[in-house]
Amino acid sequence: MKLIVGLGNPGREYRDTRHNVGFRVVDEIARRHGLNWAAGPSQVPDTLVAKKFGPEPVMLAKPLTYMNRSGDVVAALARYFEIAFDDLLIVIDEADLPFLRMRARARGSAGGHNGLKSVIERLGTNGFPRLRLGVGRGDGRRDLADHVLAKFEVGELADLESFIARAADAAEMFAADGILKMMNVYNPDAPASGAE
Repeated sequence: MKLIVGLGNPGREYRDTRHNVGFRVVDEIARRHGLNWAAGPSQVPDTLVAKKFGPEPVMLAKPLTYMNRSGDVVAALARYFEIAFDDLLIVIDEADLPFLRMRARARGSAGGHNGLKSVIERLGTNGFPRLRLGVGRGDGRRDLADHVLAKFEVGELADLESFIARAADAAEMFAADGILKMMNVYNPDAPASGAE
């Protein structure tokens, strides 16, 4: 089984922020397949999960612990469902990528992202796939945390849905074909090793 985890912050005030594009991607995958979100198993509180059965079973998850503690849920899910690191995809926002750009990697550092840092710490490895979705850095005079916790600008909204759809396509390719094919299709300039 593949596990695709979108990172974000729970609560209405964060719903449409840049930091929550990971949630939006797994929501889009769930919508496509008519999946319903439900509470995770009792051993993994503070999470919502949706499961897609079939020849290539996939579980989607949204940690509800807030971004900085996402690793608690990811590690607990990986243990409970016996998910191999290669079968785990973390979907996150990336301020160092321009809006509408994405980058898939098989492993690598947290790159300053607190959610990814938490996942690496709790799993004890950085050897798992991730999909970074560009949200830009905004005005350099503005605090970066304020930028990622802000909603998208009106001028960005026209392209946002297609960006989320393309990211969902990439995540579904990961589920069906693995990280290498996803990297080759969605960032063809990626190094063969997949390292960051």
